[in-house]
Amino acid sequence: MKTPQASKSVRPVQTKIVATVGPACSGEERMAELLAAGVDVFRLNMAHASQKEQETNLRNIRHASQQAGRPVAVLADLAGPKIRLGELPGGQLQCNLGDRLRFVRTAAAMPVAGVAEVTCTYEPLIEELAKGDRIMLADGVVSLVVETVAPDYAECQVVQPGLIRSRQGVNLPGVKLSVPTLGPVDRDNALWAARNGIDFIGLSFVRAAEDVRQLKALLQGVGSEAQVIAKIEKPEALDCLEEIVAATDGVMVARGDLGVEIDIARVAVAQKEIIALCSRRGKPVIIATQMLDSMQHSRIPTRAEVADVSNAILDGADACMLSGETAIGEYPREAVEMMRRIACVTESLDCGNQARCGVPLEKSPSGNPITDATVAAAAQLAKRLEAKLLVVASASGATALSLAKNRCGVPAVGVSDSAATLRRMCLYWGILPRADAPLGDPVALVRHVVAWGLSAGLLQSGDRIVVIAGTGLAVSAHNMVAVHQLA
Repeated sequence: MKTPQASKSVRPVQTKIVATVGPACSGEERMAELLAAGVDVFRLNMAHASQKEQETNLRNIRHASQQAGRPVAVLADLAGPKIRLGELPGGQLQCNLGDRLRFVRTAAAMPVAGVAEVTCTYEPLIEELAKGDRIMLADGVVSLVVETVAPDYAECQVVQPGLIRSRQGVNLPGVKLSVPTLGPVDRDNALWAARNGIDFIGLSFVRAAEDVRQLKALLQGVGSEAQVIAKIEKPEALDCLEEIVAATDGVMVARGDLGVEIDIARVAVAQKEIIALCSRRGKPVIIATQMLDSMQHSRIPTRAEVADVSNAILDGADACMLSGETAIGEYPREAVEMMRRIACVTESLDCGNQARCGVPLEKSPSGNPITDATVAAAAQLAKRLEAKLLVVASASGATALSLAKNRCGVPAVGVSDSAATLRRMCLYWGILPRADAPLGDPVALVRHVVAWGLSAGLLQSGDRIVVIAGTGLAVSAHNMVAVHQLA
């Protein structure tokens, strides 16, 4: 049997790191650096690049993964019905307190004196606004209140001043919009993702479980195995959170737009509620937006940012995401390394809420009671025996996810004969996907893991590992737990 080679990357932590691809890290060499620094999932933001550009990024990711000798997942993030300002004269506009601003369909040849005119990308906007509605511009930098709605314009007053620029975002908290969550452009990008074997597809501005089901039906119609990540960033999503979590494969707490759509003081509480629900329902959850935002221009984050990442991990987040930090920042590798350092220290304190170890989930990822009981018992056994590694073979990844959600704090090696399943495991907390492991022979599998663990510095003489496997007596179920102690 060939002895597995040790990975050249750093020893992975249990909390997964998602990094957004952009100009700062788009080349294969830079992606390899981020992989070595600890990235588990690369995010392709479909709002900021063409499909052709993303195909180049995808090729670079796959090649960097192959060179690194370990799987890495890819998340294609759909733009969704993001409303943006049109072009502004001079590219920007200073909005002072009390100023009047009109949303118009097209700029008038003779605008009203003292009233600035702006356009936006959402054509039905004027019809769907009402007096008293709030409008937030540029991620909440500027706030307006609608005072008058006429057939061709909606006139607003500036109640929070600031500078706005062309193409910046428009948020309408509390306004019920008719625009579909999955529009034509997003459908086309979802099909592109399906054709290219993307692992996860992020659905932006989810408002109801039906939004998730529509995307799933589209993917299933073309035979795609891509999993849907519902992005929670609308108040309507919080109102039906239980149904959305039940329908989706995973959740992203998209705090950027969420912090504009709801009272910003509620964001931290909403984040904790979402994480808790996903923990009970066995769904992976990603925390996103401004986690280490200052590292776009600084080698060191603020103390508040470090506390933010740490608290998300303590609450039970499966992954933390870097956006501008890796996409356009000056220090993408340093941002990943810092995220990993924070996770490493935080996990040494709590290991992602170990109190959940062995506690039955309300909704099991595997859907098999035999597997669930076996996984829970193995997690408790590994914790009690102070095992250094768990080993789980998983055809679809569901058993690995179930183990991840048990949160015993013991790193787990996930093995599968499916490359897609191994990539999905990259998002699962505490699961280290390992390719080329011998399946169907538990003894050979243990030898392979031991050889790899020794070469990687994860195991030494006297250590114990716990193996979750199937005897074949129970169809489609993991029904065996074995303990192996190194000589």
